[in-house]
Amino acid sequence: MKNLFILSGIILVIVSCSSTKNISKNVKQELLNDYTFVITEISQDKTYGLSPKNPVEVGGAKISSGPKNERRYLNALAGPNGEEISYYRAGSCCPVKSENGFMGSAMLDNYRVTWEGAKDTISIYINMYDSGHLKAPSGFTIQK
Repeated sequence: MKNLFILSGIILVIVSCSSTKNISKNVKQELLNDYTFVITEISQDKTYGLSPKNPVEVGGAKISSGPKNERRYLNALAGPNGEEISYYRAGSCCPVKSENGFMGSAMLDNYRVTWEGAKDTISIYINMYDSGHLKAPSGFTIQK
């Protein structure tokens, strides 16, 4: 009985340590034109895109269009009152797990975004390795 209990414990540990969760997403994105994605929703999650723990997933790195997809996403955004935004890439940061990245991991890109009348620039974190459902971050609107 004691051996059965120990064996059950070992099996439980092995099963709980393994993961079948697919960490990579590959959602096909819709284009408005060659420079802009279609976005139809504003995120209710205040961290979406604004935290490296919840980045925007634009995909495209495997087909050499990751940076272009990042710009397509940003081109679809507008300021809180529909203002035209401007942005620049501040650099890479923040390693994340991704089956689409090199050896199972990838880096996020940090873009600094502003618009006329903004008090400061805002960081948007973008993952070009995985592709998920696109939304505008809280505080932004969608380009018309």
